[in-house]
Amino acid sequence: MRLSSVQIFQQGISAILAQQGKLGHTEQQLATGRRVLTPSDDPVAAVQIMDITGDLDLVDQYQRNGNLAQGQLALEETVLVDVGNVLQRVRELVVQANNASQSPETRRSIATEVTARIDELQALANTRGASGEYIFAGFQAQSEPFSRQGNGFTYNGDDGQRFLQLGSSTQVAVRDSGFDVFMSIASGNGTFAIEPDAGNTGTAVAGSSSASNAFVSDDYTISFSQLAINDPVTYQVTDSTAAVVASGNYVAGDTIDFVGASIGFDGAPADGDSFQVTSAVKQDMFTTLRNIADYLNGSGSSPAEIAVVNNAMGQALENIDQALGNVLQVRADVGVRLNHVENQLNINESFNVQLQETLSGIQDLDYAEAISRFNLELTALQAAQQAYVKMQGLSLFNYL
Repeated sequence: MRLSSVQIFQQGISAILAQQGKLGHTEQQLATGRRVLTPSDDPVAAVQIMDITGDLDLVDQYQRNGNLAQGQLALEETVLVDVGNVLQRVRELVVQANNASQSPETRRSIATEVTARIDELQALANTRGASGEYIFAGFQAQSEPFSRQGNGFTYNGDDGQRFLQLGSSTQVAVRDSGFDVFMSIASGNGTFAIEPDAGNTGTAVAGSSSASNAFVSDDYTISFSQLAINDPVTYQVTDSTAAVVASGNYVAGDTIDFVGASIGFDGAPADGDSFQVTSAVKQDMFTTLRNIADYLNGSGSSPAEIAVVNNAMGQALENIDQALGNVLQVRADVGVRLNHVENQLNINESFNVQLQETLSGIQDLDYAEAISRFNLELTALQAAQQAYVKMQGLSLFNYL
């Protein structure tokens, strides 16, 4: 078999180029610190690297979601603290207005501050987040959730809750519906509410109330009667069917008990005065505060008119306590969610470290092995170059 000079030269060049390619690949590995530069280097490892890299990107997104959730929940908690402060201030004003030393004029001045607190409460309920969305509007986050309609307030949002994904199987609610926070508050003591009849002329005032597990939900009427001036005042409690469920002599400061309900009364009821005891209904905070202002603005100075205010303020205190309890419940839930977010962020961080370690074990370069290989490939390249130089002098033309 004969080899031409061109073939000999071509083989030499090919050998040099092959060694240069190997040397260049090793140099790139040393420069990047990675063993697998292309899928052809290690197909199995390349697939694993792609999977782990995708998982790392997903964990990074979960971490960003967690940080966003922390910010939104922290904002909601701050707003709820301010709402609680507004309600607590109104409660203090109600206690102040219910004092016997107050006059109609001072009660009207208190009503002015209560009205200002209503505006403050509405502003808090319409709080926007950093993105400009209303945090208590549910899914209708672009629309103002609470608007004033005459003497009342309307909720324009919905019951939706925004969730963020914190893990492959973990979500957290980052907002609460404004309806649940501000509009759906049980009236009275949470089981029933007490309302004096508009025609009462006495000074009876309903005080603290409670309901046991034996309470039978119904609409009840407590009627007072006194046949003659020197006769004792008696009471009678009837249900919605006019059936008598309790009766007895009335003593100021005592409680009237019936079918699991207990209501304290004070003052002197007039003959024919009555109170309605109805099942608690849902009422918004704004209506509670507006009713307080209305009663204080319309207060009079006669004993019967003062009793009307006292009854209204007594019921207002129970309504405010229900609202405060609801705000505290939502705050507690927000706190639980904040703790959950923090724990999940820690879990994600640990998982991220594990993935990074696994990825490092697959794709990182063994520098000792790579440097040894580099030196060997460099020697091979130099040998190929020297062999090529030798072959250049083997042509027969050199001897002619």
